[in-house]
Amino acid sequence: MSGTSYDAIDAAAVDVVVDGSSLVVTPLGMVSEPYSEELRAELAGALPPSKTTMEQVCRLDTGVGQAFAGLAKRANEELCGGRADFIASHGQTVFHWVEEGTVRGTLQLGQPAWIAEVTGCPVISDFRSRDVAAGGQGAPLVSAFDVLWLRAQAGRPVALNLGGIANITVGGDSPLAFDTGPANALMDAAVAHLTDGRQQYDHEGQLARRGKVHPELFARLLAEPYYDRPAPKTTGKELFHLPYLLDALKGLGSINTEDVIATLNRLTARTVADAVRSVQGTAVIASGGGTKNPALMDALQEELGGMDFTVSDQLGVPSDAKEAIAFAVLGFLSVHGIPASVLSCTGARHASRLGSITPGSGPLVLPQPMGNAPESLRIGGARQ
Repeated sequence: MSGTSYDAIDAAAVDVVVDGSSLVVTPLGMVSEPYSEELRAELAGALPPSKTTMEQVCRLDTGVGQAFAGLAKRANEELCGGRADFIASHGQTVFHWVEEGTVRGTLQLGQPAWIAEVTGCPVISDFRSRDVAAGGQGAPLVSAFDVLWLRAQAGRPVALNLGGIANITVGGDSPLAFDTGPANALMDAAVAHLTDGRQQYDHEGQLARRGKVHPELFARLLAEPYYDRPAPKTTGKELFHLPYLLDALKGLGSINTEDVIATLNRLTARTVADAVRSVQGTAVIASGGGTKNPALMDALQEELGGMDFTVSDQLGVPSDAKEAIAFAVLGFLSVHGIPASVLSCTGARHASRLGSITPGSGPLVLPQPMGNAPESLRIGGARQ
């Protein structure tokens, strides 16, 4: 998969077995490769608020599919000894169509036929569309993994993903999941713009650490109506992009780069913490690229106060690979005939079996359907 930051493709390999009413998921490793400069530039030029053409969409669908195929082949050979049963591909989200809080459609590019052709494996793809068709938000689909995994945790734990957009899943008896707002999306856009492309992100939070929060800019950004909308809800770079930030900066005079980044860093921390408090979370388990930013992690701990705060690596789930692992599990559920969406998390009318299947080089043979949906998930070899 590749997330909303669209900087690299991640491929995680997992072994999944059924143990009674539980899934046992053992991570086998991850490989990652950046998009080529040409493909990343083409993606950036086609994403909202830019205008695009059907030719660009076709070229991107092919280019992303071929890039995914190359990495999937490498992952199968290096991590699975060439014996992968299925490949689950999230694709690259290029548009998430939301009108007045209702998701009308979602588009992930990365033609799965290229993956099937290169690897010979069946491919499960296009996970989000079925949930949207059932009236859901199509996100955060990682909630299906989180809800099962968090059942081993006490209290009301919260799984936090810090990608381009931040999202949380709340465990316990009444699970809930939603996008809280930007994680790295606005910071990355600001860094690239304010450094004239010399930097693409705030390396180790150095810019944020040197800056101070600008009170008026912070107030303007916090006034975004999205934060007050009820869950379930989703958002993306269709809203939180560079022109959005530039509009917020109008009339504020000259603000140095470090102060802008410090303000955006605090915005992510504050909106995540507000969301966690709104659902009475008792602990936070973080994952995603944002966990590599010490300034963001420090700000989050400050905003969360004394709440228990940890990174998923400490519980056996590599933070860089967590979303890719989660979609592998969604693929496992799909091919075993199990619905892989959680109604209270996506807001759909009913739970759905997600994804479409592209056959591999041989006849398509699906596993026997599982009799009952799993009730929990544990990580093989991890401390629980």
